[in-house]
Formats: sequence, C-alpha cells, structure tokens
Amino acid sequence: MSIKFSKDSNNIVTLTFDNPDRSVNLLNHAFGESFRATMKRLKDEKDTIRGIIVASAKDSFFAGADIDEMFSETSAQEFFDRAEEFKAGLRYLETQGKPVVACINGSALGAGFEIALACHYRLAFNNPKAQIGFPEVTLGLLPGAGGVTRMVRLIGLQPALTYLTEGRKVDPKTALNDQIIDELVMDKTTLLVKAQEWILNNPSAAQPWDEKGYKMPGGSPLQPKVAQLLPIAPAMLAKKTYNNYPAPLAIMSAAVEGALVDFDTASRIESRYFVGLATGKVAKNMIKVFWQQLNAINAGHSRPKTDVKGDFKKVGVLGAGMMGSAIAYCSALSGIETVLKDVSEESAAKGKAYSEKLLQKRVSKGKMTKEKAEEVLNRIKATGTAADLKNCDLIIEAVFENRELKAAVTKEAEAQMDPSGVFASNTSTLPISGLAAASVRPENFIGLHFFSPADKMPLVEIIVGEKTNDETLARAFDFVKAIKKTPIVVNDSRGFYTSRVFATYVLEGIALLQEGCPPRAVEMAGLQAGMPVGPLALTDEVSLSLIAHIREQTAEDLKAEGKTIPQNHAYEVVEKMLAMNRAGKAAGAGFYEYPKDGGKKFLWPSLTEYFPTKGNVSEQDMMERMMFIQVIETVRCLEEKVLRSVPDANIGSIFGWGFAPFKGGTLQYVNDYGFAEFIARAKELQLQYGERFAVPALLPQMAKEGKTFE
Repeated sequence: MSIKFSKDSNNIVTLTFDNPDRSVNLLNHAFGESFRATMKRLKDEKDTIRGIIVASAKDSFFAGADIDEMFSETSAQEFFDRAEEFKAGLRYLETQGKPVVACINGSALGAGFEIALACHYRLAFNNPKAQIGFPEVTLGLLPGAGGVTRMVRLIGLQPALTYLTEGRKVDPKTALNDQIIDELVMDKTTLLVKAQEWILNNPSAAQPWDEKGYKMPGGSPLQPKVAQLLPIAPAMLAKKTYNNYPAPLAIMSAAVEGALVDFDTASRIESRYFVGLATGKVAKNMIKVFWQQLNAINAGHSRPKTDVKGDFKKVGVLGAGMMGSAIAYCSALSGIETVLKDVSEESAAKGKAYSEKLLQKRVSKGKMTKEKAEEVLNRIKATGTAADLKNCDLIIEAVFENRELKAAVTKEAEAQMDPSGVFASNTSTLPISGLAAASVRPENFIGLHFFSPADKMPLVEIIVGEKTNDETLARAFDFVKAIKKTPIVVNDSRGFYTSRVFATYVLEGIALLQEGCPPRAVEMAGLQAGMPVGPLALTDEVSLSLIAHIREQTAEDLKAEGKTIPQNHAYEVVEKMLAMNRAGKAAGAGFYEYPKDGGKKFLWPSLTEYFPTKGNVSEQDMMERMMFIQVIETVRCLEEKVLRSVPDANIGSIFGWGFAPFKGGTLQYVNDYGFAEFIARAKELQLQYGERFAVPALLPQMAKEGKTFE
C-alpha cells in the first residue's frame, strides 16, 4: 500500500504517503488503488473520525504524477475516467465534514499540491529548497486533478493564472505570502502537533468555496473589472507563444469557464481540457524530450561505464573574456577553487569583476547572503602567471578561435597542471582532434563547448576527440553535472553538432533575404516556426564577422584536405554587410539598428534597398525551409555518427540554440511530422530551392523499416 492509515487517541486519522518502490511519492496506478481503498475506509469509519492529517514518510511531500506510467498507451477515455475518479476521491476528502490538514514537509508539485489544495488547512515546513507549484505547463499539460479549479477559487483568476500558465514553483515562504499555504512551521517535527491542534480547534472546517455566500477573490469573470481584461489575455498569450503551445490557452479557458459555473462542473471542464492536451502531439513531444530524454541524460546514459569519477578540487580557465569569465563563475559557484588566467593580472581581474557583478545581483535579489557571495568570489584567483595553474586537475581554454593561439596556451598550461588532469577546449567549431595535436596527453584532451552567456545557458556540449579515452569523458561529464549544467556527448567533427546545425538556421534566414523576402517576414517566419529569435537578429548577436571568420577557417581546413567549401549565396549577404561596416550588435550596426540612446532596436530601413523585395516565397515555405534545413543537418550528423544518441540531438537542439521545444527537438520533429510526409515535403523543397534539402539515406531507410527516432 502507498498510503498508511493510523488513528490516535483523539480519533484523528493520519494518512501517510509512502510509495514502497520509489524514493518519492508519485501519482500512479498503485497510489490510485491505495487512495480509493483509503477513501472507502474513511467513509466506512466516518462516525469515529474527528479529523484527518495528510502527511508523507518521504523527504518530500509529493513529487507529482508518474509521467512514464501515465502516458504509456493511454486513450482519451482512460485519461478522462482516471482523472474523474481521482478527483472524486479528493472531492470526498474536502466535503466529508471533518477537518483535513496537509503537512507539507518538503516539495509538493503538480498532483502533490493538488492533494494539498483539497485539504482545509496547509502547513508547510519552512525549507527554502522545497518547491511548491505546478510544473505541468512545461510538459504541455495542465493540472488535471483539480489544480485549476481550486487555485482560481482560492486566490482568484489572475494570481492563479500566473502560477498555472507559467509553471511557477516557489519556496514555502513565497507560497505563504501568495496565500496558497496557511502557515509555516520552523521545525519539521512539530508539523503533526500543529496539525492536531488545528483540527481540535476547527471541528467544522470547510473549503471557502463550499461555504455559503462564497465570493471569488478578485471577482468573477462576469464582473466588469475582470471581464474587460479577458479578451486581451488570449491576444497577449498568442503574441508570446505564436499559438504553438496549446497548454497555456487551455489553462486559461478552463480557469475562466470554470469560474462561471459550480465546482463540480468546473472540475469536469478541467478534465476535458486536460484530456485534450494529454492526447495531443505537443504534450507527447514535450514529455518525450523534457521528461524521458532529459531524465536519461541526467541519469548518465551518455557517460561511459567506468569507476573513474570526476572530483575536481582545482580548475583553471584560460582567457578572461566574457566566456572564460562566465565559466570561472560557474566553477566557483559550485564550490571549486578556480584560477582565471589571462595575458596579465589586470586583464584577469576584469574577468573576475564579471563574477562579482553577478554575485552582487544575487545578493540584491535576496538569493544569496553577502558572506556567501564573498566566499564564492574568493575562490577565483585572477592571474597572468602560468605557474598559478600548478596542480589544476582540469583546465578549460576559452581563448579566441585561432589554432595557433590555442596550441600555445595548451602547451603552457599542460606544463603546470596535474599530469593526470583533463585539458578541455571551449572551441565552438574547430575539430578537437586537431587541437589535441598540441597536447602531450591527447588521451586526456576533450572539448567542452559552453554556450553564451555561460552563466545562464544550461547546456554543455562534450566533444570526444579521436584519442580521448573513456576516463577523460567520464570526468568531463561529471564536471558538467557538478556545475549544474546539462551535458550532451558528441563525436569530433567540424562544428560538432550544435554549431554545425545552428549555422543552417541563420544562413537559411539570410538566404531568404537574398532571395527577396521582406526582412520582417523572414524574422516573423522564424518566430512563428518556434525559434526564440529571428535569424537576422540572431546573426547580429553572433556577429557577421564571426560567421565570415568561421567560413574562412573552414575553407582553409578543407583546402588542406584537398576539398572546397560548398557555395551558399547567404555569404554574399554577409560580405556585402561587412563591406558596409555592419558586423552586428557588438559593432553597433547589423541587420538591425541599435540606437545609441539605448532605445529599442529595429530593422535597418535600408535593407530592402540593398536586398530588394520580390515576395516570391510563401510564409509556409519560409518557416519550413528554416526548420527542415536544421532537421536534415541533424539527421546527417546522426548518420555520420557525430551524434551518439537521439536524446543528445533533441536536448542539444532545444537547450543549445532554442529549437522549437513544442516539437520536441530536431529529430522528434520528424516523428511529429511523420517520416513519409517529411521525406515528401523535403523533396518538394529540394526541387524548388536546392540540393541542401535532399534527405540523408538514413531517413528513407528508417521509413522503410518502420522505425522512428527513439
């Protein structure tokens, strides 16, 4: 049984959640059976019960639904019936006439907090690391066990929607301030005592919405001050999501419609919207990538099976530019002694100041004490002396993308570091095997590709060179996890995976401009397709000069191999823009204008003068060209074994450069589109726009065998 039933001398029943097979409590079939049996027993013993306490035997209260079990071949009718059955039990709990108290000893998320909301009083242990809230929207779902219905009635439409549509998770203190819990307890051991006291003092407790004369906080949707806001909300949502994410709108609809009817009808409305989402493509895509595949990566599926563990006590970072400074910050923040080296101590000190600025921001927001910030900052040693790298067990070079420079700093640093240590290059495009040629220990050489800004971006791409051994990979993987980043592992190649595929997006957008598509239409097509930033704006952020530099470097490398670089008319645009001194945001001018007074950027009005508009490409073609080109290149990376797994491809595309999350990543995009349909559409694009849209042989072979990307 997942629920233990006990009764004390005061006839107060304690229901203790304790999943026997998991480290946390989850809503699954086994819990559902225990819950039904428990509600029946409460009903049978109703006359002998004075009150009910809901508690947990785990370190957390309740982690939510068992997603893997819930979404294994479940039909719409099954989803609806299960939701309604569980909600009927919760409804009985809150209406059976005896006071019910939730003792929230740790995190209460999703279905876990929905259970707590069905209690009359919510006590929570004041643990700042605990999380309370509803993450369902991040998986394309809505809280389907009464969360929408009860939150709206508890705190009102607008505050409830903030929690529900944003997947907001807060600490207990914030939850108390927002009035979604009732009391904080400073000592976990007193939770049950407090609960018992409250039950004895409140024998006739009921939910506010079940009391006579109840009025919804903030007003119902029929009241003028609320009604005038309702038509605006969906438009604001559409502007933000481009209607690619159905969950926020479904939550909004369930909340507003439910607020107009009685509780039980509102609950059924919520169930119907839940079923619509749970059986839809977007939820399936997001669950596959953000639940199944991300969990697999975090569990170490890409890590070699070796007993070697990366326990880093001292890390060196070479180059105190923005990237190196941010990497040093991440390392020090994770408790690791860090050496930040540049050409001089003065230059390194400027890099350390970046960490100081980030730490001050944390202190000002109350996320860190001043003492803790000073402790983190003191872990960073800014230096211009190579000898300070002595005994580093990991060194990461983050200098300019130049082979000779990287070779020089590699030799200098390796002479000082621990001989068994790992040397990593933060290059974004240069092949690791080539860079490792400068190393005296190429088996200990690996790529750690961070994304800018490294203090915010969640992904690190680990690149395995020809001579990199499994122990080095395992230790690098452990370091990425230690600094709380998500690692993907790929094999060596020019541009690896992320840079190689990301480049196709911006270059296709530039090519559209060259072909006469209106600049604003190009940007909007990228956004509507699901990318976080339009291709022209993104090019400005990266800088056109860097794109030109990478092309020149690639051309030199290929020439040395007796090859030539493929032609792409997007580079004609890049060359023309650079000739006009419009290199991007950092240069103050690119595809966009950047007002010196700090005003909002806007597309350069003269773009249409230099790249005349012809308007001969449909919006659908623009959108699919930008998405298909990324997907095709990803399939090519898998075919060439640059990519080692499907999860690495999908997570890398979303966390690395923001590929449409609602599609589940670049390879899940094909599953979502359908193999046969994708191949047919790619053929149309190939015939109309060029050979770059030809699908790799892997796709038709998989389609023939009935396989998908799993």
